[in-house]
Amino acid sequence: MDSPLAVRAARVEDAAGMARVLVRSWQETYRGLMRDEVLDDPGLIGFRERFWVAVLTDERYRASRAAVAERDGELIGVALAGPPDPPEPGWTSHLSVLYVIAAEHGSGAGAALLDAVIDPRESAALWVADPNPRAQAFYRKHGFVPDGVAQVDEGVREIRMVRRARPEMGASTPGSQAK
Repeated sequence: MDSPLAVRAARVEDAAGMARVLVRSWQETYRGLMRDEVLDDPGLIGFRERFWVAVLTDERYRASRAAVAERDGELIGVALAGPPDPPEPGWTSHLSVLYVIAAEHGSGAGAALLDAVIDPRESAALWVADPNPRAQAFYRKHGFVPDGVAQVDEGVREIRMVRRARPEMGASTPGSQAK
């Protein structure tokens, strides 16, 4: 981690690398929480790559913000946020993806990605696996608190965490929020 971290808006040519980072992160984070058949499915990377291509090219995602973190030209993290669908009272942005490979945990990549896709002045919500104490602590550090709502998705229990808009905070790095 001696080389500099770069966080930038995602581009369609990043889709394959974004899929690899997402699947690797799932395998590192969710082994034992998600079914092995899902995590080890040989088609999972291709499926996630198609998802990222859609996010980065489809008009349905025009209001979303996708970012990548890289070090030495290699993608090490991904993030995606956009308007809640369906719209939810109380927040304007939904963080649907934030993953950093385990070797980069604690490097600042997660915080930089979060700031790249959600302006601190926006109210936001996210779903996080429970138990996942590391991720929950990360989100608490960044102002998110559990709101008491839980769901089960793909066999994984998740809790919702929300953050009120923080108008005292400055805007994110210029240009970091573009898709």
